[in-house]
Amino acid sequence: MLQARLRSRDGQRRAAVQRYRYQILIGLLVAVVLPSLVRGVFDARDFEYFSRTILEYGNSRNSLLASIFGLFLGVSLFRRLCNFPGVRSYEYVLPSFCTSYGIVMAALLIFRLEYIVSVVVTSLVLAVMTFFVICYLSQRHTAYLFHVVPCGDMSRLHGIRHVDWAYLQEPVLPDVPGSGIVVDLRADIGEDWERLLAQAALAGVPVYHSKQLLESITGQVEIEHISENNLGSLNPNDGYGRVKQVLDMMVALVALPLFLPVLLLIALAIRLDSPGPVLFRQVRMGFRGKPFEVYKFRTMRPVTAPGTHDDARRAAITQSDDDRVTRVGRILRRTRIDEIPQILNILRGEMSWIGPRPEAMALSGWYQSEISFYSYRHVVKPGITGWAQVNQGHVAEIHDVHYKLCYDFYYIKYLSAWLDALIVFRTIRTVITGSGAK
Repeated sequence: MLQARLRSRDGQRRAAVQRYRYQILIGLLVAVVLPSLVRGVFDARDFEYFSRTILEYGNSRNSLLASIFGLFLGVSLFRRLCNFPGVRSYEYVLPSFCTSYGIVMAALLIFRLEYIVSVVVTSLVLAVMTFFVICYLSQRHTAYLFHVVPCGDMSRLHGIRHVDWAYLQEPVLPDVPGSGIVVDLRADIGEDWERLLAQAALAGVPVYHSKQLLESITGQVEIEHISENNLGSLNPNDGYGRVKQVLDMMVALVALPLFLPVLLLIALAIRLDSPGPVLFRQVRMGFRGKPFEVYKFRTMRPVTAPGTHDDARRAAITQSDDDRVTRVGRILRRTRIDEIPQILNILRGEMSWIGPRPEAMALSGWYQSEISFYSYRHVVKPGITGWAQVNQGHVAEIHDVHYKLCYDFYYIKYLSAWLDALIVFRTIRTVITGSGAK
């Protein structure tokens, strides 16, 4: 119990530096006020001159406002990304603030507003350094403590890292501030335990449904029975879906001419490396279960068309160190550059930049016959990259596909611009490291 209290106090100190108002206050002092003060000390002889410079001159005022907006936007993006499961917050400090300050500086350029580059850049650097320190302070003690009500199925709790599960022996409210209580609300809970949950609510102790807590920790939504699939909660965000469709088209229209020189060079390399067509075409299962033809750069040597359905299924599965992959194909697969031609599928309205990866028809039919609810993943458009890809990578066997399907359901349930932003950042990391590619 003493160790639990010490861990709780550590958690309370960690929670303090994670609060929004504290992060904003620290950021304003270090990343906004400090750069302006330093420049004022070097540029002014007294405080009055410095104050007049900040208030009256447009470039100084614009620099100050740009730093403030960049900080607020960066903190908001950073905090939203860190809310998703499996996120190591320090990995997204640099992407979050570079994105926010980049947006602000782009706005300054578009509207042709004068600003002091050194002040804004210094603010960016200090913001990044400050939040690296905040991440260090908040993650020095990474174990979270939850008290478990012993009823229902809690088997999935075991094996989850950075979490301590303390099973309650009797229905008495634990005297450990800062911890939470986990209960399987689908199970038959006795009256004594129900009283405990009511006491916890009155005392301000958070009570979590085990299924929802596991979703927030693992980043997966598992459907076990048709009666509890909750189709309403699995339907995607229609409002954001419409906005996303417009953004997909706009980004594709801008990206295609930019990528065109690279596409031509890759096409030449493929032709020189091995005989066969430059593009690989394959019919895959698409949005709402409608087949479509996907485009990719060819990364394998052409093979004879499969005869039976089983042959087609085996041919659609790419194994590790597959000897069909060409020399250029290995590079394209590791960097995911072979997916770039799917910009054409986006322009045709068949795909999105982000979504569940489309599977070959032979594989999709096999998975659907073996796994319940598999077809629900087609409720959103397939994507070039997705939540399952950045968390698990490429899989083909049934037990791995079931695990991957839980990631797809999580994406559908929590579809948002913030989750898409996180997937973009993780995809960039995957392209650089080559993790998960085959």
